[in-house]
Amino acid sequence: MTIYALSSGPGISGVAIIRISGSETSKAISLLTGKALPSPRVASLRKINSISTSELIDEGMIIWFPGPQSYTGEDMAEIHVHGGKAIVLALQNELSKIENFRLAEPGEFTKIAFQNGKINLLKAESIADLISAETEIQRLQAVKIMKGKSAEKFDGLREKLLKILSFIEAKIDFPDEDLPDENVQQIKRDSINVLDQIKKILDDQKVGQIIREGFKIAIVGPTNAGKSSLLNSLSNKEVAIVSEIAGTTRDVIETHLNIDGYPVVISDTAGIRNSKDEIEKKGIKLSLDRAENSDLKLVVVDAKSIDLSGFLNDLLKDNAILVVNKSDLIEGELGSEVTKLDHVLISLKENLNLDKLISKIKERLKTKFIINEDILITRERHRQHLVQCSDNLTNFLKKNDKKDFDKAAEDLRLATRHLGMIVGKVDVEEVLGSIFNDFCIGK
Repeated sequence: MTIYALSSGPGISGVAIIRISGSETSKAISLLTGKALPSPRVASLRKINSISTSELIDEGMIIWFPGPQSYTGEDMAEIHVHGGKAIVLALQNELSKIENFRLAEPGEFTKIAFQNGKINLLKAESIADLISAETEIQRLQAVKIMKGKSAEKFDGLREKLLKILSFIEAKIDFPDEDLPDENVQQIKRDSINVLDQIKKILDDQKVGQIIREGFKIAIVGPTNAGKSSLLNSLSNKEVAIVSEIAGTTRDVIETHLNIDGYPVVISDTAGIRNSKDEIEKKGIKLSLDRAENSDLKLVVVDAKSIDLSGFLNDLLKDNAILVVNKSDLIEGELGSEVTKLDHVLISLKENLNLDKLISKIKERLKTKFIINEDILITRERHRQHLVQCSDNLTNFLKKNDKKDFDKAAEDLRLATRHLGMIVGKVDVEEVLGSIFNDFCIGK
């Protein structure tokens, strides 16, 4: 099948780009223009007509990319037309009339590029990350992965394991011949070296994933402390409903922010209290789950009634800032139980000290986003394969007896396979579905 899709953003725009890829791309260009194919990789102005009526649809640029020198590795073309919705729909309607043509699925152009060996799996993922990047730090990380350093690192480790595996399999094939002692020692050294490198990669504080997904901040605390008002103030817009009625927020309300170039996902959660309402109880459970999985907790309390016992004490133990709201209603000094904690006094009603809270958040962000050249893991998929590889290598190193060579070889094969799954060096059809479904249509 030959596929087509709108590759530029949906909606009205100055220019819209419709991409076509497949063996019959040239047929579509000829039918739409009534002329021979333009020169490869040269923008050519053509009248684009209805196939059935020859009525003019638009006048635009056609760029012809004969395979394999194209993004997908197949014959491919881009049609640049004016970005009106009616023009795009008319052109797509004409393409749908051609036999063996269909609308592309999300990420299908990039999936075909991967399957045709034009890019590896890491680069495919980085393209998706680059498209969805909202901050400069996310863009820089995606570009770095696109350059191929991560793929080179994982390929290098995989090659070392394949070399070790070749020695082990040779011993299995020729059991009467002993491996020289120097080879046995080299196998052990190389295996330990690869294992140490994988452990170092895994010990990354998940910085790459946090950059890609956003630094997660959960606003938690008792009811009527000002959590929803704080979310609205930090977002500079009305994201959450604010009410004097306790328990107004039942679900997690989430918004994305860009704080000094750092991607942040901030969540307002249901007020935590003893409740008999089943819906509110579910909201409270979601609040506690979100707090547990966040990178930072803003524990908001009412300055008039501070009680840090129970669940609040647990929330403040790790990665938390105590936010004492309604400070305009108190007089005198705060107690030692508050002052000994990382805290800030604010008044959302009077707009007091919100800048101090934002400064504290920025300090946490700068500490978390320590960028270096060793960030290789950007997705949980990568991490899980590296963990499995590490476990298999550890099992391999435990097998010293010659009788265990068959089992040792299987441990190495599994370790090698998990490294290959990261860059796409093995059959990963199941993985491909989950990756490319996240792409937009037309990429």
